[in-house]
Amino acid sequence: METLLQGLRAIGEPTRLRVLSLCGHSELAVRELVEILGQSQPRVSRHLKLLVDAGSLERNREGSWAFYRAATRGPGGELARVALDLIPMEDPMIALDLERLEQVRLRRAERAQAYFRENSARWRDIRARYVDEAQVEAALASFFPSGSYTSLLDIGTGTGRMLELLGPAAAHGLGIDLNHEMLTIARANLERSELSHCQVRKADMYNMPVPSGTFDALTLHMVLHYADRPERAIAEAARVMQPGGRMVIVDFAPHESEILRTEHAHLWMGFTDEAIERWLALAKLHGEPPIRLEGTELTVCLWPAVRPSTLQ
Repeated sequence: METLLQGLRAIGEPTRLRVLSLCGHSELAVRELVEILGQSQPRVSRHLKLLVDAGSLERNREGSWAFYRAATRGPGGELARVALDLIPMEDPMIALDLERLEQVRLRRAERAQAYFRENSARWRDIRARYVDEAQVEAALASFFPSGSYTSLLDIGTGTGRMLELLGPAAAHGLGIDLNHEMLTIARANLERSELSHCQVRKADMYNMPVPSGTFDALTLHMVLHYADRPERAIAEAARVMQPGGRMVIVDFAPHESEILRTEHAHLWMGFTDEAIERWLALAKLHGEPPIRLEGTELTVCLWPAVRPSTLQ
């Protein structure tokens, strides 16, 4: 009873209910909430502490930043889900908050796209600074032996390297990305490699123009750390997987390399196994043991997952 009362007291205040609504739509930093709510940072921080203490919000520390999202587990998470369902989206204040949230998301995306435009020509060199790229690609290829798949989807394809690596064994390959400069380079690389059965397309990884159950091999290679909503990207990937299909997520383990956020537009400073496993389970995918590759500064992880032939 005390847990329930604490939760009700935490969300039973106008600003905190607005915070819960916003964090139910996106994971947000304190400064982003300050911008949307138009209140001082100390005041917003006090509201956040009460919601975290009540279990209604989850706090994720990444270097010098902290991000908040609506809780998904425990009594506080259950109460948060009920409250989120009851919040009237047509309320003028809530509607205005969501408009401002969309502006924050657009600025995030614009920052990432500007970075991609600036660095597209030397993209591989940037990635290779951390862990030997050949080592990563060899580990990735081990999950997709020739003859085990026919249709390949590379989400956030960048320069098209995953299509070059895995495309020769597929009957059809597709890479999606939002950045025009990246896609231009990817097309040139595919032509050079004579992979005429592979193509790239400008598309959003949260809403792919692909029928459900299309692909039996998927890759998310160094993409999730740019994703505003990684769990949604994984869920959308699961949607387009064939029953029995395999996906491999390649990304960084948790780290404190602040330069990747400030200079390379990373939204996430790596991922824990627990976070990836939780998102895979929510997408009804079966996670398999990950592979960890230690670099001089950072660790790269490969998280494989399979879509069960029969969904439970």
